[in-house]
Formats: sequence, C-alpha cells, structure tokens
Amino acid sequence: MTAGAVRKVVTGAPWEEQFGYSRAVELPNGLVLVAGCTSVVNGQIVEGGPYEQALNAFRAAFAGLEQLGLGPADVVRTRMYLTHARDVEEVGRAHKELFDAVRPASSMLIVSGFVDSRLLVEVEAEAYRTNGGAAS
Repeated sequence: MTAGAVRKVVTGAPWEEQFGYSRAVELPNGLVLVAGCTSVVNGQIVEGGPYEQALNAFRAAFAGLEQLGLGPADVVRTRMYLTHARDVEEVGRAHKELFDAVRPASSMLIVSGFVDSRLLVEVEAEAYRTNGGAAS
C-alpha cells in the first residue's frame, strides 16, 4: 500500500453497491471508520430481539475490521442507534459482552426507524491501528 493511501473494505452487502459506500475505510493515520451495520447476514435480515440484533450488527462491523487486520480490541468508539428506548438495556448488555475489557467511547441514540421496520438496532464503530498507519 502506498503511504498516505486510503483503504476501503467492501463486503458485498446489497446496500453497499446500491447506495455507493464502503463497509470500512482506513485513513493513513490509522483511524478506521466502520459504516452502520445491522442484523443482516448474506443479504437477509436476521430477526430477533434487540440483544441478538446488536450482536449480529457488531459481528458485521468486526468482519469489516478483520479485513483490515483489526479486531474488537482495536475499537475506540461505538455508536448504537435504536428504534425504541425500551431496548437500551438489551443493546447495552450486548455491548458490554463484546467490549467490557475494551471500554471504547460510546453513544446510544434513539432514532425514528431504519430502512426496514424489522431492524431494531444499527451500530457504527471506529478503530485505531496503534502503529499509527495503515497496514501494507
């Protein structure tokens, strides 16, 4: 990889092509931004409660990070978007299960909805490559 280049990860998720975005983008300074992830596996919504949907959404984010050689321990910030305030505890439980040892900065926000009404949770993650630059 050329110094100063931006790396992009595309997973083949249907909305990536339709809406023109990447699952993850790594900047030359080592910061990695992961796009919003939902409970979609192989193009299909995996229904379930907010806890299960949050776990699936974070797994999708982790898959994007893995393509850049990073993992959950490299995550420095998370954002969780929920459609119902009643789901805060369940989504928070999933987050704690995945990040208790990492303790990233985090936000949880209530939104009016997502592109499909069966989705209850969407997550974003930011990670940092500690050597301060993109992998080659």
